[in-house]
Amino acid sequence: MRRFTLPALLAAVLLLSACSKNSNDGTLPVPAGGSDPSSPSTTPSTEPSTTTPTQPATTTKPTTAPKAQIIIKAGNFASNPAVQGLVTSYPLYFQALVSKDDTVLRKKFPSYFYSDVSQGIYDAQRNGWIMKPPGSVVIVGAKRTADGTVAVQTCRSQRTQYWDPKAKQWTVVTPNGSPEVIEMIQTGIGWLPYRLATPKGVNCARVHYPA
Repeated sequence: MRRFTLPALLAAVLLLSACSKNSNDGTLPVPAGGSDPSSPSTTPSTEPSTTTPTQPATTTKPTTAPKAQIIIKAGNFASNPAVQGLVTSYPLYFQALVSKDDTVLRKKFPSYFYSDVSQGIYDAQRNGWIMKPPGSVVIVGAKRTADGTVAVQTCRSQRTQYWDPKAKQWTVVTPNGSPEVIEMIQTGIGWLPYRLATPKGVNCARVHYPA
């Protein structure tokens, strides 16, 4: 029987080991993350993005404030509380004249003032008189009365008068505007028109109206 020497056995072991490393038997080392470095990497998608472009923010247009139906110029009397009350309440009064509807006067004003002006509104309805804004009022005086009211003297522009379409003229012919005196009374909710007074002594000849 042939005996193998020690050097021959070592050479045979090394040869077998080398052959085992070169074979494709799936025994290559695996990294700690668990993925096989020999596997191909994932190819990134080349399809175009389908994200919808963001629409530009719409710019809100500034709202235009509605034009006032009546312009009231208080002038040197602006600090008077009774005048301030008239400036606040006169637009409702003028609205009733333009619309020929005295409902707001009946609900929000003292009964004396309502009775003073309601007949004029009724006449406008019956005769088809019209009043188109804007109009304007200039305050030319404010005097306390013996009754505890404050008589606010005003001049009303021609546009605060009714127009008679049949006669084709103003119902009150006043080229320089017309005087109107409104007595104001202090109530629990502030100064309100109390009644109309005689406009004697109020001169509107030199008044400049804003509308």
